Amino acid sequence: MLGCVLTRKTPQGPLVLKIVETEAYHQDDPASHSFRGLTVRTAPMFDAGGAIYVYFTYGMHYCLNVVVGQKGVGEAVLLRAAEPLQGIQVMQKYRGTLNIHNLASGPAKLTQALGITNTRLSGKKFGPKTLELSIASEQLKPKNIIATPRIGIKQATQKPWRFYIRNNPFVSH
Repeated sequence: MLGCVLTRKTPQGPLVLKIVETEAYHQDDPASHSFRGLTVRTAPMFDAGGAIYVYFTYGMHYCLNVVVGQKGVGEAVLLRAAEPLQGIQVMQKYRGTLNIHNLASGPAKLTQALGITNTRLSGKKFGPKTLELSIASEQLKPKNIIATPRIGIKQATQKPWRFYIRNNPFVSH
């Protein structure tokens, strides 16, 4: 998913970002929302790949995931950070900052930059009426993809399932 382009159409124009950081989660993983099984909240994670999973965390933030598994298997990729490409002024307004490197450099910042303020997209499919996900125009070389343990979790912290583009200034810290 690294290098893929994420687009959300808004009345102010399209918001376009390049995905630069992700984390993987699977139902066999204690850090995954799907670990404890199917619930109303986690149901989108058990859809077939191509579904959107948005969740609310810490009583204040929304996070965006791409469901990637087969129907019935709870797995998704958290979009951790993205590089703004188009619609930057709208993203700055949504985020309340002019700092382009701070617009989408974290999972909650990314959803804020996209204007996602609730879980209504959760369970819907990626597409022109929701969010569009396009294949990267340039394929990343393996040497430019860094794999590290995930961050911001308390369980299964040793799994090297966080991926980001080497030397990209829009990656979270």
